Amino acid sequence: MNRIALMVLKNIVKVPGMYIKLCRYAKTVGQYPEAEAYKHIQSILQIGVKSGNIDLKVYGKENIPKESGFMLYSNHQGLFDIVAAVVACDTPISAVYKKEIENTPFIREIATCLKGFPIDRGHPKKSIEVMQKVTKEVISGRNYLIFPEGTRSRNKNEMIEFHGGSFRCAVKAKCPILPIAMIDTYKVFDQKNSKPVSCQLHFLPVIPYEEYEGMKTTELAQLVKSRIQEAIDANLDTTEGAN
Repeated sequence: MNRIALMVLKNIVKVPGMYIKLCRYAKTVGQYPEAEAYKHIQSILQIGVKSGNIDLKVYGKENIPKESGFMLYSNHQGLFDIVAAVVACDTPISAVYKKEIENTPFIREIATCLKGFPIDRGHPKKSIEVMQKVTKEVISGRNYLIFPEGTRSRNKNEMIEFHGGSFRCAVKAKCPILPIAMIDTYKVFDQKNSKPVSCQLHFLPVIPYEEYEGMKTTELAQLVKSRIQEAIDANLDTTEGAN
């Protein structure tokens, strides 16, 4: 059985109520504390993870900054990456996500609640405008997740090039950077069945602005990528990764 279908079937009684409440938050953004809406979103995604036979192992939560106004950069293996990040991070975060999924039920409402921004990489000018909005939001104290590869890697745990432009937000906001290493998250939705699957999320030590001040965005991209690569190399089960 398809994993998403399994998630829905196992929670068929809960889904309508959870979705209605989510829609209410989305339609009345600003009328409820953000933490309240975020907690509801987390609970929805946590239920999905559990019912989908997904063993998400989270490490390094102590590295999450105590004060908001930071950016998260992660390698990208698939749609589950955003789910994993929100489930793992109790501090409210949002994300820049591909435009193609912006009208998907649940994702649409979650993005509205969290002020997520869809990005169309086929239109550079619009992409720049999105990055400018993210910068302003981070300066105002919000936290944003960006996948600097621009698209998911199709080669399991191997990363592709990190785009320097993705780091302009952090440089202009002069904010801390929280790198994230995703390991085996591609398996969640790439598998054709819903058999139990295990994956990892590692919050790595924060890179403060003082450490990357003066760097070119391309240099910063390589720095973050190297930190993530080190974490993948240190924690990847090579036997399982070869399957």
